[in-house]
Order: sequence, then structure tokens, then C-alpha cells
Amino acid sequence: MVLGSRSQGPLDLLTRDLSAAGVTAHVITADLDRADGVPSLAERIRAHVGVPTVLYYSPAPTDLVFVPAADLTAELLQDRMPITLCTLLALVRQFLPAMLERDDGAILSAQGAAAVQGRPHMSGWPTVLAAQRDHLQSLAAEVADKGVYVGMLYIGARILGTPFEADYQRRRAQGQPVPDLAAANPPSWPTSSGTCTPHGSHMNPSSLQGSWTGSGPLRQRENDPRRRGQATFQTGA
Repeated sequence: MVLGSRSQGPLDLLTRDLSAAGVTAHVITADLDRADGVPSLAERIRAHVGVPTVLYYSPAPTDLVFVPAADLTAELLQDRMPITLCTLLALVRQFLPAMLERDDGAILSAQGAAAVQGRPHMSGWPTVLAAQRDHLQSLAAEVADKGVYVGMLYIGARILGTPFEADYQRRRAQGQPVPDLAAANPPSWPTSSGTCTPHGSHMNPSSLQGSWTGSGPLRQRENDPRRRGQATFQTGA
């Protein structure tokens, strides 16, 4: 498995827990705001795990700011576009052809439910996420019969310990209008070194108000020699 993020510290902690559970993980730091850096990033991933079987993409902008729809500007959308859509497109173009060639692969994303249903005072990033969702839905329909699964998870809750929760509490403290969202606490699971508590997107989806949607076969081929690794780009990247 390859873990990618702008900050290495959180990934080092996750790598330690994965290692205790018997999973080999490699950490790659990358600026996902720069889609032009994806070709070199893809080569670094291939150097560790070959062509990944699974691409999981779920980063969030460093400066997570939501605005009322009436205050949304083209400049804010342009600022959110690279990390939300452009880099994802570039990564898919790097790895999808090999998935199609071997008739096996998955592209996954987990984001907030505002990408599905607009919420008051939460414009900005969700507007671009909606474009990402549209693209992934189209891609899912196109590759469904070619062995590649495209899955999307949209979470209708505040996840404690995430950038979204910090921004939510900041806006609430300042008296700004915030939507009424339930809070979800990430579960923990035992490892050989103690207890691992996932952060951000690394949590059990069954504890959240959301569900996986997608098209195509999601198959387990543990003994297939063509099966490679997984590339994960997490929240906070």
C-alpha cells in the first residue's frame, strides 16, 4: 500500500499501525494542488507497488472554508479545483488503462454529503465536489462492464477530529449559521501494538450516515498474480 499526503507525520503514525497489523505501507509526500506533478508521483507509486489495483482519493483543501452561496466567487472555485478534480483526473488517467487491461481494479472516493445535496452556508468546496461526483458517476457507468469498480461514499455527519469539524466549531463559536449535523466518533480496533484509532477518512463506513454507491464488479482476487497494491490519498493532503 502507498499512502500519499502533503504532511508525512500523520501517515507515519498510520504506517506504524498498519505494519503492526501485517500490512506493508509506503509513505509518499506530494502536493495534490499541483496536477502537473502527477506523472512523477505516479512513477514513485509504481516504484513501490507496481500499478495499483485500488486508487482511493479523498483529500481536503488545507484551508477548509465554506461560504454562503450568495458570497461564492469564481476565484474560490478555481482555488478548490486542482486538489478536488484536476489531480484526480490526472491520477485516473495514469492508472485506469492498466486496470482496464487486466480487467480488474477499483477507484474509490469518500466525501461529504454536501456534494450530493446543497446545504445552506456550505458553498465553495462542495460545489467542486459535485463536479467530481458527476465525473465519477459517468466513469462508473463507462467501465462497469470492463472489470473496474468506481465507488463513492458521501458522509452526512461531522467526523470528530477532522478539518471539517474544526471549521464547523469555529463558525459556530463565531455565531455563523451552521447546518444541524450529527457528530460521529471514529471507532478503534485492536492491533498487535495496542489500539488504532483512524483519522479523517480512515474509519469504518458503517458508523457513518452514508453508503457506497458505484457500478462495476468489486472482486477479491487474493491469489491473482496481477493484483498489485493500493494508492491512498487521505484527508488533510
